[in-house]
Amino acid sequence: MDQKVRQGGSLTPVMNAEEVNAYLSEVYPQLNEQSEYRAVDVWPGGCLVRLEASEKHLRPGGTVSGPSLFTLADIGGYVCALSHIGRKALTVTTNLNINFMRKAPAGDIDGRCSILKLGRSLMVFDVAISVSGRDDLVAHATGTYAIPPQK
Repeated sequence: MDQKVRQGGSLTPVMNAEEVNAYLSEVYPQLNEQSEYRAVDVWPGGCLVRLEASEKHLRPGGTVSGPSLFTLADIGGYVCALSHIGRKALTVTTNLNINFMRKAPAGDIDGRCSILKLGRSLMVFDVAISVSGRDDLVAHATGTYAIPPQK
């Protein structure tokens, strides 16, 4: 693991939101071909990701679809991992569980991601998903990312 990641036991980002977005455009361009997912902010031990949910993200009844929210949670984990370990595109999801709690209308949907544990080979995280500017949760997810071994 990069020595910059842990300084004095705390998590220190090695990439900011702009750098992560640029890297995602480079290594995962298909992510935003049909949707609008992006990193908004990065801080020690966490990040904020956003989905600009439009008509194409809605299911019947006018609510943001489960797959769109699930993707936001997964992107939250990926952004947290990349921003704290650096440019390791082959970091992959090994587990993701999500609970849907209430409907979300079209508009900005935020995923506030926190790293629960960052080790050499795994990162465990959770994501609180809400309508931007509101505190009540739309969904909550927990997951694990596998980090590729050092070469």
